[in-house]
Amino acid sequence: MNGTPRLRSAFPDTPQTDRRRSPANSRYGASPATPGSASRANGTPLPPVPSSRPESSAPLIPFDTIDAASQRLYVATFYIGLWAWRLYDFYNLLIDDTESLWLFMKWIAIDGIFLFGLPALRIPWLEWSSAAMTILFLAHALLDGMLMFKIGIPITSWIAALVKLLYDREIAISEISVKPGNVLHNASLIMGRQVIHILPEGSAMLNPEGHSFCLGTTRLEVQLPIQINQTTPISIELLRIDLDSMEQEIVTISGSTARKLKRDAARELKNDDTSSPLTLRYPVKKTGYYILSKVVDESKLEVQPRRSHAAVVSCPSARVKPTLPDRCRDELSNIALEVHGTPPLKLKYRRSVNEDEAQRGSFQSLQPDDFVSPLSKLQPMSALTKTGEIDVSWAQARTVNIPLNETLQTSGLWSYDIEEVQDGLGNVISYAKLFEKNERSKIHAQDLQQSFSVHERPKLSFRGCDPRHPLRVPKGYSTSLPFQLGSTGKDGTISDVHNIEYFYTPEQDILPSGGQSTNALSKQIVITPGQEQHIQEPGLYSLSSVSTNFCGGEVLEPSSCVLQNPAQPDLSFEEEDITDKCAMKPIGKKISLDLIGTPPFQVRYSVRRPGQKGKNEASKRFDGHRGELTLTPYDAGSYEYQFEDISDAVYPNHNIHGKNLVVRMDVKPPPYARFVSAGYGVADQCIGEPIELKVSLQGEGPWDLEYEIIHAGKRTKYPLKDIQQSPITIVTDKVNNGGDYTISLSSVTDSSGCKEYPKEEAKISVRHQRPKGGFAPIEGKYSVKALQGKRVSLPVRLTGEPTWTVAYQHLSGASEKVTIITMQDANDFIDVVEAGTYKLMDIKDHVCPGTVDTAADSFNVTWLEKPKLHVTDSELVTHNSDTKYTKNAVCEGDEDSLDLSFSGSPPFKLAYEEHRRPTNGAKSMRKHELPGALGLASIQMDTTQAGEYEYKFTQLSDYNYDHDSRDFTPMTVSQKVYSRPSARFANPGKTYSYCASDHEEASETMETIPIKLIGEPPFSIEVELKHHSAAKPESISVSNIPGKSYDLRIPHRHLHLGNSALSIRKVRDSRGCQSASLPLTPPSREKDGQSNQRVLLSVHSAPSITPLEPQTDYCVGDHVSFSLAGQPPFNVFYTFEGVERKASSQSTTFRRLAEKPGVFTIKAVSDSASTCRAPVIDPLAHGVQKSIHPLPAVRVSKGRDTRVDIHEGGEAQILFEFEGTPPFEFTWTRSSLEDRRTGRKAEVLETRTSTSQEHSLRVTASEEGAYEVVSVRDKWCGVSKMGQGKGGGGRADRLLTY
Repeated sequence: MNGTPRLRSAFPDTPQTDRRRSPANSRYGASPATPGSASRANGTPLPPVPSSRPESSAPLIPFDTIDAASQRLYVATFYIGLWAWRLYDFYNLLIDDTESLWLFMKWIAIDGIFLFGLPALRIPWLEWSSAAMTILFLAHALLDGMLMFKIGIPITSWIAALVKLLYDREIAISEISVKPGNVLHNASLIMGRQVIHILPEGSAMLNPEGHSFCLGTTRLEVQLPIQINQTTPISIELLRIDLDSMEQEIVTISGSTARKLKRDAARELKNDDTSSPLTLRYPVKKTGYYILSKVVDESKLEVQPRRSHAAVVSCPSARVKPTLPDRCRDELSNIALEVHGTPPLKLKYRRSVNEDEAQRGSFQSLQPDDFVSPLSKLQPMSALTKTGEIDVSWAQARTVNIPLNETLQTSGLWSYDIEEVQDGLGNVISYAKLFEKNERSKIHAQDLQQSFSVHERPKLSFRGCDPRHPLRVPKGYSTSLPFQLGSTGKDGTISDVHNIEYFYTPEQDILPSGGQSTNALSKQIVITPGQEQHIQEPGLYSLSSVSTNFCGGEVLEPSSCVLQNPAQPDLSFEEEDITDKCAMKPIGKKISLDLIGTPPFQVRYSVRRPGQKGKNEASKRFDGHRGELTLTPYDAGSYEYQFEDISDAVYPNHNIHGKNLVVRMDVKPPPYARFVSAGYGVADQCIGEPIELKVSLQGEGPWDLEYEIIHAGKRTKYPLKDIQQSPITIVTDKVNNGGDYTISLSSVTDSSGCKEYPKEEAKISVRHQRPKGGFAPIEGKYSVKALQGKRVSLPVRLTGEPTWTVAYQHLSGASEKVTIITMQDANDFIDVVEAGTYKLMDIKDHVCPGTVDTAADSFNVTWLEKPKLHVTDSELVTHNSDTKYTKNAVCEGDEDSLDLSFSGSPPFKLAYEEHRRPTNGAKSMRKHELPGALGLASIQMDTTQAGEYEYKFTQLSDYNYDHDSRDFTPMTVSQKVYSRPSARFANPGKTYSYCASDHEEASETMETIPIKLIGEPPFSIEVELKHHSAAKPESISVSNIPGKSYDLRIPHRHLHLGNSALSIRKVRDSRGCQSASLPLTPPSREKDGQSNQRVLLSVHSAPSITPLEPQTDYCVGDHVSFSLAGQPPFNVFYTFEGVERKASSQSTTFRRLAEKPGVFTIKAVSDSASTCRAPVIDPLAHGVQKSIHPLPAVRVSKGRDTRVDIHEGGEAQILFEFEGTPPFEFTWTRSSLEDRRTGRKAEVLETRTSTSQEHSLRVTASEEGAYEVVSVRDKWCGVSKMGQGKGGGGRADRLLTY
């Protein structure tokens, strides 16, 4: 056939391949072998078949690159793409009305290039003749002209038919797109099927509820539930898979055990129905994966078990790993929790420190790092492997360690407790509940809790000793090492024993730099706080380390101390006699001392006279190493002075008595007289009293003494003879004249006759009057007001000589005790800190008692009033408590102020905080200061932004007192600022069209103008309507608007044919806040005629609607059609199921699919000429109210596929439930049961038709089969299971008659 001649316009020859080419080299494969080809296999090959394609006509793209079939596919795809582009341009042409000629020329060129360029590719089957190409080009040119010049061809109808074929949807009454097939062929109308099966045997199932089980220390046995139905098993086999070794074993439940389990299950059954399933509970004590594999009943037949299983795993457990009992502060806790069980695991624990409130923690999804449990993604009982495989390794118990590392910042007892652990199957072990049930013996309580003590770290340093201040200790004596112990805690020293290491460097080995030598001795001591460590050897002591039994510590500076042993003190002396010039007798000695040791020195010596019992001791201090001691006894006789001991800065009371350092002398002192305690000043004497002076005599008695009294320029001598003892007292007569007196010792003579003239005299000042005192007035008053708590100085005026002793009493005090003070100034003060009356009780100076001025003996002290703040009471302020006030709320932007009053001393200074919590925005706080020159002030309340404001007055001071938080309690005034209401049109600038109707009721169906309100309802608004032909606008007020959105209806009397503008004038809410006038936007500033403050109203004539069908009753699935009069498109307003709806129609016919039952009522219609909504006043009379009835429905067995197993000869009831309007007529069938094992399909065995006047019907059946309904009809409609909805025919087809 390859050589048959073909026309040029026909399809080209099929490309031929070389039959000798091997299959591996052939692009298209070898040709099928012919019966005679075998004889030529080994013979001479046939000559090649001549090809009809010359070499010059080879394809442009070689077939080795792209085969011929693929090239044809690419060309077809490109051609389809060109048509898609062509149709897209056609669509744009319909929408935008672009240039048709240009599009026509464009596609003529594209089609010419494609069609005439296609043969150049030389693709098999696409190499057409020139005539064929010309015909195709002309056909494409004709189509291009019809499309681009929009020549009237039914292409739109063709496309619509194609779209409907591919996308079969219609607009329903509910204005949703539905498929008519889904409405008519609704599978939910006939639902349910009841299968009656005569059971030859029972059934069994393991773990029907899908519970999880576990075994452990607290659960040694679990009971696996096995549910049986209509069978008495005599043998049950369970396949157990060991979770650890994966080995399988068969667990057999014998007949006696099965019967015992059945009896126990029957006793647990609450009802007496023996046909109810029983649950056998078989105890197991081994973990594993159990599968119900075989059940044999008492008839020796094997019961087919349902696929079921039960997992028995090891109960989850947890413990706290043992840890060290003692830790140090600032270490890491380094504790670990160990969890064991089937992952993923959950753990709850708690941590407590020093038995304070415990902190609880938990961990989720615990599993080993290299393991991902299927339980983390699936339900516990769904975590199975692929069908045919049994891999339960996921149920093996695994151990997970959880490290806990926390910084131990608090010393004391730390405890970690395990509370609860849960495995991936849901098994929960609550250790807290086990403790409550006294099951502690079943678990290891020590593993559930670990406690350890956290100890403070010690600190060590020297106190009072460092290299610059060494310790000096007498040689041979020891002293305590002056170290100071501390710790890192707040309690100071640790009461535990301390291990201290220090280095000792002997004094001769100390380095010149003062540091310790390399040969220093290391010493370690163990002491407790308060214990001393004594040292004796001189040298350098350096602290190295400190630690307790638990923690190492820190050595602080100073850490070095030097101990020294200075030389012992000693002395030597030289003596020199002192001789009287009158009697030429020795009167004493002068001793020069040389001292050795560490100054200062204290030399103690004793004085002994012959015949005198005991001895007198005296001492003298010397600050240097040399000193002088003058010994001149007062009385004549022999004296022996002996140095007893010497003390220096190191050695106390060094005994030198054994050195016999003694000074002996025999002295006779000259006569002399001196006043005892007279001093060198002027002594005061009270007037009217004698002068008494004591005189001491020196020398050998008896003595004669003369003295003189000098006063007022007169000198009087008084002699005293034969004085036998010393001292004596000179007593004068009473002095009645005040002034200065001088008593002078004129001469003294002893028994040897030597007369001396002492230069001793005493000056006495005799007062002219006794001292007197009283309070001094302040600004003419004996009272003062002062700052509370400040010291008040009460002025006191005194006469006499200092020092005065003043006694006063606080009469207003609690104890009224008398206070005695001393004063050095005649114009002194008594400082007091309490208010009240103070009274002077007694006054005396350093010599004489005095008197108190009764006219100035009392002084009253009161406190100045502290500043106080008061909120002025008014009807606008609510007093909530002593410190909290609430001011009446105001509107945003309204002026408001708070009046305050002050008590105290002006000017005042008030500081307060303004806390702002705006409705929109972030919270903020500002601080203010308010000066108050007088007792009244006011603050301006902030009302610039809506929200809640709180004014907290924190500080108050006046001229006298600064702010004191102890006396001033902060006061708070809160106020709420309401936002001003606002109103706006939901669609500003929109034009609303209305109908010019003669009925006032038409306003109820007119299009409303939605207005959005902001504020607190109810609202009142005022709008302004301005008609284009009217000079004055109309005002419309609406009050008591309950919500924040309002659909404004313009009353019919305000509507006039033509155009009007509607704007909002003002709005007020329930709080009384009113917005300012809302001016219209000038037309020059409006964009495209839009205004955010107004809408336009256009009033037009009304369209109409009439039904196309006279009937009023329809079924679901029928079409409801109406005819429209007016200018399309139309808007049809109707109600369906009590819901108002709106539909659009592009033509004069309005048609909708009834997809569900209800009452369909046309309410109004509007067209595009005016968008005017014309209401239908009486829909029923006009035939635009339709009743849509539901399709009847039937439910068999509650609409479910149920299976009833009965015994042979038993009966079962089939329940039919209807929905619709009685009477019902239905057809039902009984079919045989399918058998998938044998491949037998179900067949209809019988068909019946029944009727019912009620909504339910019960039918008794005893034959095996599947019972189901295939069709049902009610009073109005009918439906069949084949998909025929009987709702589209005439009325006679829907009504049932009997």
